[in-house]
Order: sequence, then C-alpha cells, then structure tokens
Amino acid sequence: MRRWSPARGQTEPLVALVAVFAVSVGLVTYAGALSNVLPNPEREHARNVLPRVERVATTNGVVEPAALHRAHSVAPDGHHLAVTLSTTDERWRAGRDPPPGAEVTTAATTVSVRIAPGVVRPARLSVEVWR
Repeated sequence: MRRWSPARGQTEPLVALVAVFAVSVGLVTYAGALSNVLPNPEREHARNVLPRVERVATTNGVVEPAALHRAHSVAPDGHHLAVTLSTTDERWRAGRDPPPGAEVTTAATTVSVRIAPGVVRPARLSVEVWR
C-alpha cells in the first residue's frame, strides 16, 4: 500500500490563480463574441424594414424617388426611419437625420431607379432606423 506524500498532486497557488484567470478571460471573450453573433431583434430593425421600404417605393421593379415619402408608413412602432436613395450623380432622402447619440441600425441594397422617363440607373437604397 502506498503512503500519501505531500509533494504529490500539489501545485503552486500562483499558477492555479493564473489558470483560473486565463479560463475566466476565455469565457468572457467567448460570451462577448457570441452575443455579437446571435440575432437581436432590436439590432435587426433596419434589415427587416428594408424589403418593405423597397416594396413601397417600387413600381414595376423600379424605385421611384417621389415614392420615398411613403416609406414612413412601414417604420416599426416607436421608431423613426430615414431612407436614402443615391446614384453616382443624384441623391434623394426622405426623413430626418438621427439625433446625436441615437442607436442607429442601417441596411442597404442595390436597386434600379427611374431618373427620367425611359432612363433607369443602378442606385443604392439605404435605411436608418432608430428610437
């Protein structure tokens, strides 16, 4: 039968504290990264609103700049919405700028815009949503 020896199975307290600290830092880093990856409905407003804005402002597959004012009807309850439509030469905007310090979510997509009768150009449709 073996006898217990005080030298076996022990570790220095400093090494144990460093190991606990390293594991804690790893868990905190993992949790932070995971929270940024998981969907959060509060952060998804712009991405959810963008298809509705496009549908409201589109006629026959082409966005009409004059129809951007209708986009406010699809804003989520309790939120404000600004829509920007821009080509290389022109820019249209409906809605006010978000106030400083507001938590703004944005989303954008490429669309076709009617510049004049028979003139269609590629454009970028972007939305900003905030409380």
